[in-house]
This record gives sequence, C-alpha cells and structure tokens, in this order.
Amino acid sequence: MWEKLDGMVKRFDELEGLLASPEIVTNPERLKKVAQEHSEVRKVVEAYRRYKKVESSLTDAKELSRGEDAELAELARDEIDGLSEDLARLEEELKELLIPTDPLDGKNIILEIRAGTGGEEAALFARDLFEMYRKYAESRKWKTEILSLSAAEAGGIKELIAMISGRAVYGRLRYESGVHRVQRVPATESQGRVHTSAATVAVLPEAEEVDVDIDETELNLETFRAGGPGGQHVNTTDSAVRITHKPTGLVVICQDERSQHKNRAKAMKILRARLLDLERERQNNERASIRKGMVGSGDRSERIRTYNFPQGRVTDHRANLTLYKLDSIMEGELDDLVEPLSQRHRAQQLAGDGAS
Repeated sequence: MWEKLDGMVKRFDELEGLLASPEIVTNPERLKKVAQEHSEVRKVVEAYRRYKKVESSLTDAKELSRGEDAELAELARDEIDGLSEDLARLEEELKELLIPTDPLDGKNIILEIRAGTGGEEAALFARDLFEMYRKYAESRKWKTEILSLSAAEAGGIKELIAMISGRAVYGRLRYESGVHRVQRVPATESQGRVHTSAATVAVLPEAEEVDVDIDETELNLETFRAGGPGGQHVNTTDSAVRITHKPTGLVVICQDERSQHKNRAKAMKILRARLLDLERERQNNERASIRKGMVGSGDRSERIRTYNFPQGRVTDHRANLTLYKLDSIMEGELDDLVEPLSQRHRAQQLAGDGAS
C-alpha cells in the first residue's frame, strides 16, 4: 500500500506539470482527461501527506518522551495517544480511498422490469416497482424515459425497458438487479388470502459506442408493422424494428415510436447495454472465486428482496436488513435500502473479499 501511495505522489507531481504544459492546455480532450485524473489522485495524495505529517509528529513525540527534560517528556507522552489515534484514522481513510472505483458508476442505466411468477398480480407488482424507481429518480433530479413497454391487462406490465439518466445513476442502483418478491392480497382475491408473486429487475449501465464495438455486418435488421395502440400511422407502416445480434443471439424489438429511425436508435441503445452486461458477466465469472460472497452479484435468479404488504415490511436478503416502512419505500424513498448495500460492498472490498 505504501509503495502504491509513493507512486501516486510521483504521478500527482507529473500531472501538475502536465496541467501547466502548453501542449495539454491547447488540447481540450487531453486536458479534460488529465484534469480528471489530477482531481482523483489529489484526494489520495492530500490524505497521504496528512498521514505523513502526523506520522512525523508522532515520531518526534516518542523521541521527546524518552528525553532527559522531564517537562517536555510529560508533554510528549500526553500527545502520543491522540497522535496515534489520528494516524490510525488516517490509515483507514487511505485504505478506503485506494478502493478502485468502478468507471461505470457514473453511467446512466437501462432499467428492465419483467413480470415473473404470479400472473396478473406479478404484472401489477412490476408496474409498482417501476413507479417506485421513477419516483426515486424524480427525487434525485434524474430523467426517466420509457424505451419499450409491453402492457398487461388491468394496468400491469409484462415487460418494461426504460432509461434513467442523471448523475451516477448506475452507482446508486446497481444492486437492484435480481428477483423482487411481493406478498400481498391481490385486488381480485375475495377470500383475503395473501399471494406471493415476483418480478425481475435488471440494471444495466448505458453503453456508448466507445464502450461496445458492434460490427454492423453481425446484425440482422428487420422492420415490420407495429401492433397495439399508437394510431393509424403506427399500424400501417413498417416502423417497428427487430435487431438480432448474430454472435450472441440477442434480440431487441422496439415499436413504440412512429419513426423507424427512432425505434432503431432505441433498439441499438438497449443492445449495447446488454452486450456490455454480457461482457461484464463473462469477466465476473472468470473471477468467481474472488467474488464469492460479494454483495449484489446481479444474478437474475437471486431473490434479493421481499415486499410484505400485510406486515408493512421490506426485507433485503443480501444485507439481512428489514425495514418496517413499506409505504415510503414504494413511494421512492430507497436510500435506506441503497446505502447499506453500498457500504457493505465497500467493507468487503476493504477486507479483500473481492471487487467488481
């Protein structure tokens, strides 16, 4: 760790010089990258310099405590405990600062919600989950855009794909992927019996063209007439788009827009996100032994949370966390669920259990 910190101090000095270089200053793209790295490294270097200053003061205090001047020795001994505590605190701060941040944390997301087991009640719960995330996004000044929607009867959702864009969306919602289970009395249940249903959630970081290289020759593009509501124009022209990625077999269909061009753009956005997710899953599988026990693996088959309406509680099974505030959570107040998962993940990284 200390060798790495010394290296970061050296790199920081190099970056300081680069920021003053005419070659960098006149190159906006390069300047942006250098300035960003400088900002990230500076936080660590400043903390390390504080650590070294306290370490030096502690060394001096210990030396004075063994000196012949009794008065100075007593003063030095009084300082040692405080300085030792400061040094330990700063060391923990440095360890946390050295945890590598996921470059995808700052990304927008593609949110996919699908009704699971439970029929119409599962579709209604899928709708409720989307509303929960939409309200959370609204509270954080994020923008939500529905990319694709397959509605069920009675107002439920069979499948919904949306983009949520804003600051660090993926970093906040990355642990929402998995199976969400609900226990409640359906509106159609005349006997008042509690039913158990489920919906699956997938949170994918938005992939830009620079993140995923797609060979157009590996795509099979089909157009067809859109079905469902949308007006005469939608249903009488070949505006709907189906894109098949031949190497992986991934299929994306978009038909909500009247314009074939807009549907194709949305389909490509979804396809890029899914391909990026596939690549990350492949990398994660290669590191499976390192990642054992990691929070929020994103396994779609994992039951991550239970929403029990009769008891007004939400239980997150990964964090062993139960909150009796179901109503406020369904209204989008998710921080009490999001924060513990994020903190647990960071704690496991500090303990060396693996990182994503």
